[in-house]
Formats: sequence, structure tokens, C-alpha cells
Amino acid sequence: MGIRVTSEIKPLKQVLLHRPGAEIENLTPDYLERLLFDDIPFLEVAQQEHDTFAEVLRQNGVEVLYLHKLAAKVIEDKEVKETFINQFIEEAGITNLELHKNVYNFLMKIEDNEEFIRKTMSGINKNELPKLDKKSLSDLAEDDYPFVADPMPNLYFTRDPFASIGNGVSLNKMYSVTRNRETIYADYIFKYHPEFKDQVERFYDRNFEHHIEGGDILNLTEKTLAIGISQRTQANAIEHIAKQIFFNSGNKEIETILAFNIPNNRAMMHLDTVFTQIDIDKFTIHPGIQGPLQVFEVTKGDVEGELNIEEINAPLEEILAKHLGVEKVTLIQCGGGDKVIADREQWNDGSNTLCIKPGEVIVYSRNYVTNRLLQENGIKTHIIPSSELSRGRGGPRCMSMPLVREA
Repeated sequence: MGIRVTSEIKPLKQVLLHRPGAEIENLTPDYLERLLFDDIPFLEVAQQEHDTFAEVLRQNGVEVLYLHKLAAKVIEDKEVKETFINQFIEEAGITNLELHKNVYNFLMKIEDNEEFIRKTMSGINKNELPKLDKKSLSDLAEDDYPFVADPMPNLYFTRDPFASIGNGVSLNKMYSVTRNRETIYADYIFKYHPEFKDQVERFYDRNFEHHIEGGDILNLTEKTLAIGISQRTQANAIEHIAKQIFFNSGNKEIETILAFNIPNNRAMMHLDTVFTQIDIDKFTIHPGIQGPLQVFEVTKGDVEGELNIEEINAPLEEILAKHLGVEKVTLIQCGGGDKVIADREQWNDGSNTLCIKPGEVIVYSRNYVTNRLLQENGIKTHIIPSSELSRGRGGPRCMSMPLVREA
């Protein structure tokens, strides 16, 4: 199987999703900030909405793979499972030896591999384990905190832990410790899953220094990659990926990386929250990033390991048209440019669409003004319910990681 993604709009053939699970119900008001949520979704409805999303994909010829199923396949090997448990415990920050043993024994007793993976995702509560005979100072200081291993409620945004680039991936170093633990599943899948191991090149790895997330990475064409410099992605990480692709990779197709410097705030945390391609010559865009937008063109230097970096002083439409090889690009503003509507629908990811084929996108129902504008511009919209999924601050693109698009 492997990976093959060289576009944002070519017909989507295979995608990775994560159906929200018990990790959502382990959110409480006291720990929302720690776990990067603004609100608590109602799990039953969130699952119904997510199932609708998956069904729309299937009805349009897309094979849907689930993260927990791929990870469960990997740990059928007992040695891999044992290694996974010890790494999971270490990354959960468990240093007490007695607690380490208790968590290890607790997880090893879960025989069903899918249940096991789901449990590592949902979090481990202290009341599920034997009480400790001896507590360290840090144990005593966090006595009131209910979890020994935090839940991972952001997992249903599969776009972020890794990003498909051509035949390879960027396995990301996430912005927060809370989300960096999510990348363990992709790490094991690409190392050990029989349909992915030895087939997927890594352009970045989860243990590298600088943070980067998949929502900032867009495959514009076979030759051009766009990456946002944002709240969640550092410029140094982009330089690392560029050097890896240009000098140390089997990928000889990508010639240019466009680095978009976008505002650093929660509402615009990733490039794909303000800007997504929906057709050969059309994009949705949040009006808040129009105007003076810094864009840098990164290409391979003449000297081994050096990059050419040039700031492009041109309207965004001209930059995109040049690299897409089209005469003109149309930017469709979220909310039609009205500040109140744009800010409201942007907060609920009005610009975060998932293109399943040129001119055909999946969108949230609540962004009805932007959806109407898309339709008026000839875009076919598959509208899904979104009252609960949207509470996590991510749209259809955030919730999906394409693995294969048509060549």
C-alpha cells in the first residue's frame, strides 16, 4: 500500500480516520487547557457525526482506514507490543517504578488488541490501578489529578501527527507534549505494519528538535509543497524538511517549498485553518490573512546542504497561479469577507474543507454562508453535521489524513 499523495485535490482513494472514543469523555472543565480543548463534545453525537463523515467518503469511492485498527495489527507481535507498552509508559511521564509495573501489568492483561489500543488512547485513571505503597514527591504533588496517563482527545484530528508528502511522510514533533504522544501510533505503523513498513520514507521524525504539525503541510502539486509558519510549526522544521527532500531523499519531484508566515493565534493555528484548495484554480481563504502576507520560496541551493530562500513580493493569487500552472486563481473568502460572519465561521473551520476530487469538497453544515458561496462558485459540497465535532476546533481536512490520491 504505502503512501502516494502529490496533490490537495486529485481524487482521494484512501484515507486514515480516528473515530472519537472514550478519550473525549475524559475531558473535564479543569483540564481543558492542558488537553488543548475549548469545550467538551457530547461523545454519542460526535460519533454519529463522524460516522456520517466516513460514510460520505465511502459513498464517493474512498477506502476508509481507522487508526486504532492499523495500530492493533502492529501489536499482534508480542515483542512489538511489549516494546510499545514500555515506550507508552515512558512517554506518559511515569517514573515511579511501582506505578510503571502496575500500568505495564494493567495493559498486558488486555487481550483484545483493538481494546488495548483504544485504552492507551482514552487515558488510564488512577482508580483503575492498585494504590501505590510508596509515593514520590511528584506523585504527592499531583494527588488530585485523576490520570496516570493522559487521554488523547485530539486524536480524531488525524491530519496533524504525520503528513503525507509524495511517497513519504513527515512524522511530526508536535507543538505540545499532550499531542506529541499521539505520534507513537504512526511511528509503530510505519515501522511494523506489513502494508507500510519499508515503503514509507521519513522526511521528519517525532524526536527532532523543532515542532511541526500536519495541518500546516499542503501538497499543491507534484513539484510544489506549501508549509505554514504558524503557532504550531517552526521555520527551522521547514528548513529541515527542505534539506531532507532536496538532498537526502528518493523524492526527486518536489522542487519548491512555499513557506507561508501566518498569524500566530488559536483561531489560525494551522495553514489549513485559513487556506485550503478546493479546485484546480480555487481556494477557500480566511480574509484575515489577505493583504501583506509573507511568503518565502525555498529551493535547492547549488552547494550541498544549502537552501535558496527568497521572499516573494507578489499578490497571493499570482504566487499560487504561477506554481499551479494556471492563468488565474480565485480566492473564495470565508463568510464572504464580512468580518463578523468570517470570524464566526472561521472559528468553526469554514475554510477547512476536504477536497475529495477537483471541485468537490466535504464541509461542516454550520458554516452555511461560506458553503453557499462555494456553491455559487461551482463547487459541489458534501455537507456533514458538525455541532459536536467542531468543538475540537478542526474541520473535515483536520479530521482526515489522505494516504493515497490518484496519480
